[in-house]
Amino acid sequence: MKLLTLFLLLTYHAPQTSPATPPPPTVWATPAVYQVVPATVTWTGYAEVGGYAPSGTVRLGRGRFSYDGQTLRHGRFEFDMTTLDQEQAQLAEHLRGEDFFAVAKYPTAVFELREVRAGMATGQLTLRGVTRPIRFPLVVEARPDGRLHVSGQATVERTQFGIHYNSSSFFQNLGSYAIRNEFQLAFNLVAMKK
Repeated sequence: MKLLTLFLLLTYHAPQTSPATPPPPTVWATPAVYQVVPATVTWTGYAEVGGYAPSGTVRLGRGRFSYDGQTLRHGRFEFDMTTLDQEQAQLAEHLRGEDFFAVAKYPTAVFELREVRAGMATGQLTLRGVTRPIRFPLVVEARPDGRLHVSGQATVERTQFGIHYNSSSFFQNLGSYAIRNEFQLAFNLVAMKK
């Protein structure tokens, strides 16, 4: 009986605490799907010796991604490689040929975006039938009209996609004919909610 009385006294005089209030659940905006307005992307290649840096364009035909107001992810961008162009017709034809992008066999290049985190886009690029991971800086700006402006510049290592033409990594004594393995793609895109 003494034990029961002691237990009741302790329970009665114990400080009464209310159970912890759980934090409110995090509410995320439902991602919206955005469609990219077809655009021209600029490419630039570089000679290994000297300052020769030819540039041209390729058409981004289709593009889409989801965006929740903070994170851009789950994108797919299709490049029409048959539109690969350069002001020198002979160079443009060479780039579209077997030595470079083989556009008759591989008319489409695809970038599958995983996500953009801390200003860096990550995903998979399929070029000339080869898929490799790629990562590059990307800026997303919301416009007052609800559109998004997406811009950036990606560096692509062509030899990872089987393009070895005049690469000093594969051929010796090329001299001034050597072409750098990296080329760049610069883009300024506008996207609208679907």
